[in-house]
Amino acid sequence: MSFLKKAGFFASVSLMLTACHGDNRSENPAKALDTNLDAHPSALVGSYINPLMFDKNPYPQIPAQCYTETSLGRQNSCLYCHTNGLYELGVGNNNPQAGAIPMVNFQIDYGFDPYSTQAPTAAKNYWENTLYPEKLQQAVAALNLDPQAWRMAEYWQEDNWSPAYQQRLGKSTDWDTGINHPMRLLPGLNPKALPADSDGFVRSNDSKDLYFQDALGGNTGWRSVNFMPYGIFTPQTGSVSGIYLRLPAIFMQNRQGQFDLATYDANLNLLKTAIQNRLTDSSPKFYLGMAHRVAVQAGVYPQGTELAHPLHYVDPKADGKQSTFPGMRAQRVKEIRYMYKDEDVNPMQARPGDGSGDQIYGNDEQGWVDNGAGWIIAGFIEDQQGELRPQTRAELTQCIGCHSGFHFATKDPNFTSGTGNSVDSTWALPRAFEGQLGWQEMDYLGMKLQEGLVFSTRAEPQNRHAKTGEFALLLNYTISANLYGVMLESIEQNLRETIRQDQGYSADWPAIDTDSPESFAQSTKQRQTLLREYTAHKAYLTPEGTIHGFLLYPSLQEAIENARRYRQVVATQRYELGKDVFAQTPIGYRHYRSTEQAEVRNDGRAYAFGEIISERSIQLEDPRRFDYKAGDGVTLIDAETPFSEGGTYFPNYVPYLK
Repeated sequence: MSFLKKAGFFASVSLMLTACHGDNRSENPAKALDTNLDAHPSALVGSYINPLMFDKNPYPQIPAQCYTETSLGRQNSCLYCHTNGLYELGVGNNNPQAGAIPMVNFQIDYGFDPYSTQAPTAAKNYWENTLYPEKLQQAVAALNLDPQAWRMAEYWQEDNWSPAYQQRLGKSTDWDTGINHPMRLLPGLNPKALPADSDGFVRSNDSKDLYFQDALGGNTGWRSVNFMPYGIFTPQTGSVSGIYLRLPAIFMQNRQGQFDLATYDANLNLLKTAIQNRLTDSSPKFYLGMAHRVAVQAGVYPQGTELAHPLHYVDPKADGKQSTFPGMRAQRVKEIRYMYKDEDVNPMQARPGDGSGDQIYGNDEQGWVDNGAGWIIAGFIEDQQGELRPQTRAELTQCIGCHSGFHFATKDPNFTSGTGNSVDSTWALPRAFEGQLGWQEMDYLGMKLQEGLVFSTRAEPQNRHAKTGEFALLLNYTISANLYGVMLESIEQNLRETIRQDQGYSADWPAIDTDSPESFAQSTKQRQTLLREYTAHKAYLTPEGTIHGFLLYPSLQEAIENARRYRQVVATQRYELGKDVFAQTPIGYRHYRSTEQAEVRNDGRAYAFGEIISERSIQLEDPRRFDYKAGDGVTLIDAETPFSEGGTYFPNYVPYLK
């Protein structure tokens, strides 16, 4: 069964219609779950809204990275979302986006698709904070604020999670308190109980937090997940995560109905095996204990799964010894993100085009949305004073962009989006490390701080399918240490010192030359060649096989300036215009193409060399075509150019690690 009661407002561009009805989703056949879920008779009630009603950004599901240039095809950060890999494996993802279905290849095309031919263009970059950081600065100045006066290293040590948690009513073991309150869906994870113990389980002394007592104390049911981050989630990018997973009570109970840590541990390991596509013919077909009627399915979480994701500021001095959290996690959180699997759904039972709609169902006052693929997504973010508040549907639609997929045609016509690289709408557990290492606090490859230097202590993970190091793959395909193509100066400095002809490289590490189309093409080609030499030499690794710290972790000053820029978004509450803010417009948003390759605006007008690309070309030739007003620009990533000749096309990337 589902615990959303759909009654509310259907919003369209020109009018609002009120429609009340009960939940028409099919009953969940797994009756074993009823004992856990029926404890919440007060269903969540939200309303529908069309994203065209969002006044700042009608397409928040399209992230800012999707609008960036590709350095003439030599930088492919698209592969981390727009891939066929999982779909072709038949595991956890029904949304191929790199050519597996006709006319959908977002590695090749800027295929921004509007909701309708009457809707605003989707080929416009609405992320103003990222595209024009000076406009954000002007908005801050209008509030008579001086960011240089902010003491960021003190700010990020303030605890804003605990006060929000104290407002949460009811028991922490309830995924939904059933009480109409702004913190109704704040995850029942007490920050005072963190960090997790050495076995990854979160234990607490507060009786309202506890499911059962085990040999080490009161168990909350939450377990931490330690995984290999993508390039957009390393500390270099300005945010660090904790990830916590909890299953319903029946997964914690043995066949006699007794809470049992060994049963729960076995079920969690079985789930990780299923999500990571490691099931074999000898694997159990059903979960253990009281969950013995729940089938184990590759790439599928059982109904009732909870995921909590506190997103922290970066504190370079936080290593778990001198602070509460490991892996550079500051006390202050930017957001608390939460997912609850509301329906018993296997993504592979649906196909592209099934059951999608243009209405987002959720509740602004309580900070949640339905992702259209079986999950409820909730989020809590800083208000102007830095305290947590529920996110609006306009803000949470950003989450649907990455955490979604297609559903059955019989489902309510919810808005869906998603990528080709999530497993059952999730990203972390698929990339968790094997064994006990995967059940620890997130520590960003064993980040350690010693005598002022930050370094990783864990060997670089290998990609299971690409047969290469996961970080080497990032460097080889993006010419960067993140998905924006932006290199911090600390990275540039280290590369200049290492990549030199007198050290055996084909040239010295060059700056990007933007004097002309020819110089830009030559310098980016050379940077790609040299960075691939760098990975071939294993120079990005220490002799112990760990990734050099400067590639993963920022300096204290870099962390302060990154946090200072983000706090401008907090102060202005302009989250709908972008959370990623750079000191200046990233080079990937400027037009450095030749005349023959030129990108144009919606109306066909060409960009001048070096001009900011604020919108991209769309198909206007034939109003009768299905793609009228859809994006028709090309990324310049060439499917025919092999890797050995500078090619970056990678349609079958799979996130799984060895």
